[in-house]
Amino acid sequence: QLQASGGGVVQAGESLRLSCAASGVTRRIVQMAWYRQAPGKERELVASITHDYFRTYGESMKGRVIISRDDAKNTVYLQTGSLKPEDTAVYFCHMQISQTGGLGLYWGQGTQVTVSS
Repeated sequence: QLQASGGGVVQAGESLRLSCAASGVTRRIVQMAWYRQAPGKERELVASITHDYFRTYGESMKGRVIISRDDAKNTVYLQTGSLKPEDTAVYFCHMQISQTGGLGLYWGQGTQVTVSS
């Protein structure tokens, strides 16, 4: 189970730190990621980080976010900076977890980020 937190309402130019913790995990978390979905738009990748700390950033927020992970806590973080009104969306965490025969794919419940101008 993934539990995301840290969303809220902020002014343009402000920052937020999102967190997502996985519970009941006993196997390797191969990849952790953040996606977002704005009203009427498709879900898009914000950032991902692998178990060996290779990071990928989506174009929409590249240069304004940093993804990190704490494997001792099975938690992924997204530090955002210089938020814009167009960053308003529901932010979802996603994890790929090793399991017998392959990978299990898991989504968090989403956390709302609203940026006012």
